[in-house]
This record gives sequence, C-alpha cells and structure tokens, in this order.
Amino acid sequence: MVARGAGVIAAWGALAGAIVAEVAGTLALRQVARTPAWWSWLIVITGYATAFALLMLALRRLPVSSTYATWGAVGTTATALGGVALFGEQLAAPAVLGIALIVVGVVLVSIGGAHG
Repeated sequence: MVARGAGVIAAWGALAGAIVAEVAGTLALRQVARTPAWWSWLIVITGYATAFALLMLALRRLPVSSTYATWGAVGTTATALGGVALFGEQLAAPAVLGIALIVVGVVLVSIGGAHG
C-alpha cells in the first residue's frame, strides 16, 4: 500500500535508518572477520536486527520495488565507501562503474514504480 503525506516522510526516514543500521552491521562484520571482539558482534546483531525492523516499517507506506532497490543501492555504495575509509580497501574503476550502474538502476526502478 502506498500512502501520501507525513506517513511517507516517516517511511523514508525509517528507510534511511535501516540503511544506516545495515551498513553499520556490515562494516562491523568486516571488523569481526579481522578481530572477533564482543562489541563487534554486538554491532552486527543490533545493526541487522534494527535494519530489518526499520525496513519493515518503511514497507508499510512505500512500494517494495523502490524501497528495496534504494536500500540495496545506497547500502552498497555506503558500505563500499566505508570499506575504503575504515579498512583501507581499494575501489578499482570497474567497481566504481558498477556502483554507478546500480544507482542508475535504482532510479529507473523508482521511476517505473511511480508510473507503473
């Protein structure tokens, strides 16, 4: 069900929170792979649980196609950039191009969902 008004704004806020929580959980998972400290596991579990709870709230008001596409694209981009910033990972030109194509794909899915 797609609703309008303040509920949609709150849904987009929930989606933004879901993305932040999922990225935090994923980056913490990378830290667990390096050094399995208890606090890293706590961030992983809390991050993923929070992400799915907030995603569920977002889906009460937003269409699943654009919601999931946005979550995936922004999450992928933020996680890749977080890997660079926090862990010194490298992004080669093909990876940057791939991320750009994902973002373009999300725009197309969102446009199609709005007109479909």
